[in-house]
Amino acid sequence: MPEFIDPIGTLRTSFLAAAAEFRADPDYPVPWYIDDVDPQALVDPAAFEAYTARVVDERNSWGVRPGFVPMTTLWWVDREEFLGRLAIRHRLTPALEKFGGHIGYDVRPSARRQGHATAMLAAALPIARSLGISQALVMCDKTNIASQRVIEANGGRLLDITEQKRRYWVPTTRS
Repeated sequence: MPEFIDPIGTLRTSFLAAAAEFRADPDYPVPWYIDDVDPQALVDPAAFEAYTARVVDERNSWGVRPGFVPMTTLWWVDREEFLGRLAIRHRLTPALEKFGGHIGYDVRPSARRQGHATAMLAAALPIARSLGISQALVMCDKTNIASQRVIEANGGRLLDITEQKRRYWVPTTRS
């Protein structure tokens, strides 16, 4: 049964296979975090361990890189298979209010259309609540009907539709 775990070096092979799937998918842009992997981590297991430690440290103010906000990144896995990734940004900047939101998620192409994104967002909402987020701003590309359904299935209320995005408020507790 899939679950969230902290990023961990032992899933390097599966993570890299997922990264290759994302890069080969002609229908969706490559998620930013795939291009953000330290280049050495792609070829060296020890560097991949350091990369995962860096990602986990980004939850703390001392681990945040310039231009980022503290965020909790979790991997959605089924045993040893990396299925997807979710990030909860602890606070929003003006740019994140327009283009990122509190929660972002991606499911590897071979695991799509199996309910993973809906389950990931549902599992993330109590975590966001524990971080002090009572309503999470979650958004998707205007044309991404699958993600629109994921957000709405998790209680998302449409805030607006911009030139590029559908923006929703999602309560972090069920009423």
